[in-house]
Formats: sequence, structure tokens, C-alpha cells
Amino acid sequence: MKTIAIAGGGTGGHIYPGLALAEKLTGYRIIWIGAKKGIDRSIVEAAGLEFFGIPAGKLRRYFSLKTIPDAFKVIAGYFSARRILKKQKVDLLFSKGGFVSVPPCAAAASLKIPVFTHESDFSPGLATKLNLRYVKKTGGRVFLAYEKTAAFLQGYQGHIIVSGNPVRQAFRNADPAKGHAFLKTNPKERILLVLGGSQGAKEVNLLIRDSVKELCRHYTVVHQYGPEQALELEAEKNYIPLPYIREEMPHVLAAAEIVVGRSGAGTVWESAVLGKPMILIPLCGSGTRGDQVENARYFKEKGAALVLEGGEAQADKLSALVNSLALDNEKRNKMAQASLAVGGLDGSAIISDSIKEYENSCY
Repeated sequence: MKTIAIAGGGTGGHIYPGLALAEKLTGYRIIWIGAKKGIDRSIVEAAGLEFFGIPAGKLRRYFSLKTIPDAFKVIAGYFSARRILKKQKVDLLFSKGGFVSVPPCAAAASLKIPVFTHESDFSPGLATKLNLRYVKKTGGRVFLAYEKTAAFLQGYQGHIIVSGNPVRQAFRNADPAKGHAFLKTNPKERILLVLGGSQGAKEVNLLIRDSVKELCRHYTVVHQYGPEQALELEAEKNYIPLPYIREEMPHVLAAAEIVVGRSGAGTVWESAVLGKPMILIPLCGSGTRGDQVENARYFKEKGAALVLEGGEAQADKLSALVNSLALDNEKRNKMAQASLAVGGLDGSAIISDSIKEYENSCY
């Protein structure tokens, strides 16, 4: 049995799509290479995969006091990944991104192991840009969520496949009745699901605090506010605050009529798979490279989302959008259809089939 290593981590957005792909790669032994510290190991091992940790240093476009020690971690990560790849006799490496993926990709290329990678966002991140050289060197493939992302990758056209984002099968099989059962709500209740990401988002939480009464006019508001966020909010009828939703998330998402939240790749694509209209509040400003803004604008352009960007992200504007959609069945239905059209691209199946086709051609 051939062995495929998946490399990536640091956030759920780099881990869950890799797990979605692992579900499809039947007939292979799958191992995971991720950071020794952080959330990587617990999520991957909970999914039943073998996990191998390596030192991980953050890749920066700027100099800081952590640049030098992180550089040594990257070097250590390279040699650690190389030992793992050799000992585990890995036949192909798939990178899902994040800074922890770069040393394994470099190590794989040095061992002449084919490197495949996937970019979730509209414009490629630094890790993907670095890993592209290893894809080209080994004759691998680069998978893109968005067709227009190819414009950023001049010189790699022969390696590009547009796949969409891998989304776990649990979302495609989600049951709204199970979502209502978990929430202890009536199946006829209209659910507004608010997502701030796995760590929570202070800006989103403050918007909900200031608009919750208005939002509850038409909906039961289910608010995942983040386990690391303090939430100070008076008890409100039809308001369900939860620090984090785990295995039940696909079912809760299926039960929702509208999704409000950030526009990370995981949120927008999981919502799209289930055909959900979205109100997106992208993370923007100097602390981000703008990927969430690009994701949000794409889904807005497709007709699947409304966007509150920058200074527009105000409680009264959020309330107005939600209440307007609540009363406009036709618009909600059009947004739902547009969302489902984007989510219909099955990234897990496309990437899995491409890997199998590549492996078969090597015999």
C-alpha cells in the first residue's frame, strides 16, 4: 500500500480541508506532518490519522526579534520532515498550507517525492508561493479554489487544476433536524448562525452584542463566539451563545437560514456546500494580507453573499441587512442557489481523482 503524507496546520482552515481529502483517499496509507505544538495533533488524531510533529517557525515578510529563532525552527523542521518522509516511505506529499508545510515540501523535493499543494484563498499566501517551486521541480500539481487565482501563478500553468475547496463529507451529509436537536430548538424556528472562526472574532462579537435584540426579531440567533473570547451579554430570548461547536457544526449549519461571519475559506465554502446565503464581515486592515476581503468579494460577485467591509461593519447596518433578508424570500432563495452553485464543485473528489490518476500513470 502506498503512503501519502499530508502537510499543513496552524489553524483549522489548514487542517479540515486536508482531513476532507483524506476521507476520499481510500486505498492509501495516510499520515500527517504538522507542528509539534498547537492544535494540529489533537484534531488530526481525533480523525484517526497518524500524526508526526516537526518544529515549526513562522514565515514573516518583515523582521522581528522572533525572525532568527524561527529561522532555526524552519531548518530543524526540514531535517525532521526529511527523516519522517524517508522512514515512513512516503510516495507523495500533499500540502494544505500554513508555514508548517514549507519544510516538508522542501524535504520531499530533495528526496524526489512528488509535491502537490492546494490554495484555499483567492490570492496565494506566502507558504503556497514558496511551495510552488517544489511542485514544479517534482512535476506535481497545484490545486486552486478559484479559477482567477491562476493569474497569480505565471509559469505554473501546466501544473494548475481548479478544484474548489475540499469540504468534509459530514457537511454534504448534514441533517438540519440533528442541528435543531443539538440546539434544542423547534424545527420550524428560523436560525441565524453567527460564526467568528474557531478562535472567535472580537469585532463580530461586539456587533452581535449591539444588535442582538434586532436580530432576534425574526430569528433564533446561534452565536459561536470563540473559546478564547469573553462574552458579556444580557440574557436574551431566542439567543443561544456557544463558545465552540464541534462535531455538530455541519448539522447546525444545515439548520441555519442565513450565516453571518468572517470570510475565511472554511466558513464560506462549508456554507456554500449547504447553499446558505451569507452576510460576510471580512477581517481587513494592516494585520491581514487581505485574503478574507477577496473571498468575500468573490462570493458577493457570485450573488451568494452580502458584505460589510471595513467601516460598513456597524450594528445598525447588520440588523438592517438581516431583517431585510428575513422578509425577502425571493432574494434569500436566489442567494441560496448562487451559494450552492459555487459549493457544487467537489474539491475533495477532484483532488483525490487527480492524485490517483497521477499515481496510476507512474506505474
